[in-house]
Amino acid sequence: MTALQIAVLHNAPAQRFEVVIDGLLCECTYQINHKVMAILHTEVPPALGGRGIAAALVQAALAWAQQQGLRVDPVCSYVSAYMQRHPDTLPLLA
Repeated sequence: MTALQIAVLHNAPAQRFEVVIDGLLCECTYQINHKVMAILHTEVPPALGGRGIAAALVQAALAWAQQQGLRVDPVCSYVSAYMQRHPDTLPLLA
């Protein structure tokens, strides 16, 4: 399964990007305050690790933030590391 095959949904009321795989919820949660999207936590159950799911969640969250004209505060260490590995996302930093 690649990131392109993972259909990430934006659950705006819950303030998260999510996907359910094999009945397990994977999520990337956020809060928005003053045009800054703080990405708080990315979680993929261990049984689903190594499939690129976390990367797909973060990619979707960052793309949405960019579309909305938001800056990003990567509170989640995974998001911070992702952004360092993908320098094209660094202009989004708050």
